[in-house]
Amino acid sequence: MQTTSPAGEGPFDVAVIGGGVIGCALARKYALEGARVVLLEKAADILDGASKGNSAILHTGFDAPPGSVEAACITEGYAEYLSIRDRLNLPLLRTGALVLAWTEDQEATLPDLIAQARQNGVDDVEPLTRAQTLALEPGLAPGVRASFRVPCEYVIDPWSAPLAYLAQALAHGAEVRRGCAVTGGAFEGGEWTLRTTRGDLRARLVVNAAGLYGDRLDEVLIGRRDFTIRPRKGQFVVYDKPAFGLVRHILLPVPTKITKGVVVCPTAFGNLLVGPTAEDQDDRDRAGLDADALAGLRARGEEILPALKHHEVTAIYAGLRPATEFKDYCIRLHEGLNYVTVGGIRSTGLSSALGTAAHVFRLTATAGHGYAPPEMLHWPRVPNISEAAPRDWQAPGHGGILCQCELVTRREIAAALDGPLGARSLAGLKRRTRVTMGRCQGFHCTAGLAEMTQGVFDAPLAEALPHG
Repeated sequence: MQTTSPAGEGPFDVAVIGGGVIGCALARKYALEGARVVLLEKAADILDGASKGNSAILHTGFDAPPGSVEAACITEGYAEYLSIRDRLNLPLLRTGALVLAWTEDQEATLPDLIAQARQNGVDDVEPLTRAQTLALEPGLAPGVRASFRVPCEYVIDPWSAPLAYLAQALAHGAEVRRGCAVTGGAFEGGEWTLRTTRGDLRARLVVNAAGLYGDRLDEVLIGRRDFTIRPRKGQFVVYDKPAFGLVRHILLPVPTKITKGVVVCPTAFGNLLVGPTAEDQDDRDRAGLDADALAGLRARGEEILPALKHHEVTAIYAGLRPATEFKDYCIRLHEGLNYVTVGGIRSTGLSSALGTAAHVFRLTATAGHGYAPPEMLHWPRVPNISEAAPRDWQAPGHGGILCQCELVTRREIAAALDGPLGARSLAGLKRRTRVTMGRCQGFHCTAGLAEMTQGVFDAPLAEALPHG
């Protein structure tokens, strides 16, 4: 399997800028269509921007704006995830979701939301009375008034999916360059020359999937922007394993014009999640944690599910969403420049990624960018780190369990550090294995990790660990 492109072969067919879930899906799509692809990521590892923090829900798109690009991409991406997940070894928790009304005004909006879902092709939604809702979720606070059920909203592993997309791209000849920031470029003679911190490269087509920096990259490369990124921070609270059994469904609020609201849902890793907040900020790099906001999340979670008062919090985290001034995705093919902007992919990016990649490919194919697909497709299987299937610690010969909280084996860690997509940071290793994600947050496994990662990470392990 070729994982790097030989030097001197001329320009790449496609350069994808940005190693988030959208960039990984784009690299996969073009590689499967026969293009020679390079993915450029400025961070030490993929998924280090907006894609590192989300609620890990595979959305049906029932509440997306009807007729929008977002709605179409979610529908297509959702269907493709279900069709390919077994071949890539990707998990799925068939939870379903309940959209809960707690006030008279919220209850009054439920019929419109159900009609919107059906307009978006989600026809299996079921309106429920208060009694029916409590029968499905007896742990809910008694103040719930009504709900409707969306049976096919599911929980997935948010990190293994893009890792699998990129692994499949590499299996078809793509190249990945990490620690490779794009600093400039020029388009001449039907070809781009991109300047990067790892040297210049040439590509016939450039796709900007730079997430939180997508608008700025447009300015650098094509001298204009059609939108402005307005980072929206979402903070989350993760409860310990015993809280997982408190719910059977994803519990969704009635959404507002600004946010989908605070969600309570199980995770693929056996925890219970509450979040996110929705806080606009200027900083595109740091998503700081705020004690008052986190306390508010816990209080809201306990209002929805009173038994949470008796459960411990394992972790807190925050992520940034690349919101813009527009309600829809900002996807544009720039005529005559062999350049596509894929921007404003907000909280639905995990669900829409495969559909977004297909949408972008069709745009460029219409503009004349065609390739010869391979005769046979390769389907690399990523390791399972979810609780939806057997884990590595249950198989013999794993070399011992290093992370006791999350039951991560030495064999898993060694495998995650190896190969062209091997982790090059503690954050990247977490996303591949769950190591240090448990209740002790790495306190007991730090020494073993330091030994196993010596000379592998781009920065020493000590720099990535919390101090104090």
